Amino acid sequence: MKASDIQDLSVEELQAKTEELQQELFNLKFQLHTGHLENTARVSQVRKDVARVKTVLSSKLNA
Repeated sequence: MKASDIQDLSVEELQAKTEELQQELFNLKFQLHTGHLENTARVSQVRKDVARVKTVLSSKLNA
């Protein structure tokens, strides 16, 4: 997910996206620890996406 795409979202959409990505991250970590995860790079991608969304969300809330 690109930062320019994230900046176009509203605050409500950003909050929903954060929850969605955190749920996906939980599932990926669960799969990683049980040995069923094939694409381990996806964990770091999702972590970075969560950080991007939270950064844009906090800047919109503080502005």
